[in-house]
Amino acid sequence: MSASGNRGFLSSLQFEGAIFMLLKKTYGIDLGSSSIKVYSFFRNKSYIEKNMIASRGRRIIAVGNEAYEMFEKAPADISVNSPMAFGMIGNLELQEITLYCMMKKIDHIFGVGSDIYFAVPLDMTAMEKRAYYHVANGNWLRKNKVFMVEAPIADALAMGVDPENREGSMVANIGAQSTEFSVITDGRVIISRKIPIGGRQMNEAICSEVRKRYNLQIGTRTGKRLKLVMGRLSDQRKDARKVVGIDSVSGLPREEVVSSYVVNAGIMNCVNEIAAEMKTFLERIPPQISYHIAKQGIYLTGGSTRLPYIDNYLASYTGFAFNLSELYETSAVCGLEKIIRDKDLKKWAQPIKQRKL
Repeated sequence: MSASGNRGFLSSLQFEGAIFMLLKKTYGIDLGSSSIKVYSFFRNKSYIEKNMIASRGRRIIAVGNEAYEMFEKAPADISVNSPMAFGMIGNLELQEITLYCMMKKIDHIFGVGSDIYFAVPLDMTAMEKRAYYHVANGNWLRKNKVFMVEAPIADALAMGVDPENREGSMVANIGAQSTEFSVITDGRVIISRKIPIGGRQMNEAICSEVRKRYNLQIGTRTGKRLKLVMGRLSDQRKDARKVVGIDSVSGLPREEVVSSYVVNAGIMNCVNEIAAEMKTFLERIPPQISYHIAKQGIYLTGGSTRLPYIDNYLASYTGFAFNLSELYETSAVCGLEKIIRDKDLKKWAQPIKQRKL
């Protein structure tokens, strides 16, 4: 074959390789207690939808955002829940159905043989790994290659933190049902702590405060709306909102004006507990690493960090500076996107096979 023929053959192979990479189905998935985040390499776009499913017995009625619209409104014979619990898969079958329905919305021709990257919690047991594997290779999704990336590593990459930095970095993720603190140095998480407190507990604390102060029962969705509208951890302004709930005495619907003071009192109970746990965690870090963390600041992310001034409040409580990420709940899936798109970062993804579990 001539030199020109060789060049043409190589160009053809490169073109076919580029087409293969373009058409290859690769996804980055973060299964959260509140929402599912999916990055599609083919479409180069991220999607987010509520991790909820509504069912009556064995019959599925609604999934995702549609199911969330029914949350706390459905009749007693319809169950509306998240398949995740405190950052872990609580119901394998329902989680697979929820993910499958979301994937079909993203890609109508989604089939078998995809590469799926999961952001997963630290220190999982073999059974917990098997749960993630079966979500991608069960009754609905099949023959997919599964890769797992530790969630703190994915968060760090999304926020521009080098996990191989030997000086050490700390990442704090305040999610929907749990908060995780992790110290990363020399390419691994050397110390980590997870506590069962997050945005959902804040919503429930607000509902509890409203019930104590006004004898009014409100749902957690109303509590969440009050948190987003009036929740402020500093520079608190006098504010009030009308809400409708059930009177604790009469059992009849009643309208009440709820002040921001009551809302912030509920939020403060949870945030103070997070801050106290974080301060205890910081005391366990080796002094030389703690010094560098204090110098560069703690990286803060997660959906519940949308609460105004939460970084300033935690800084005043712990004495450490904070770098608040603007990615919020999408930080882990953004980290997966970087891993999928950059072959040099694929070393952070661990392939999982059923026979090795």
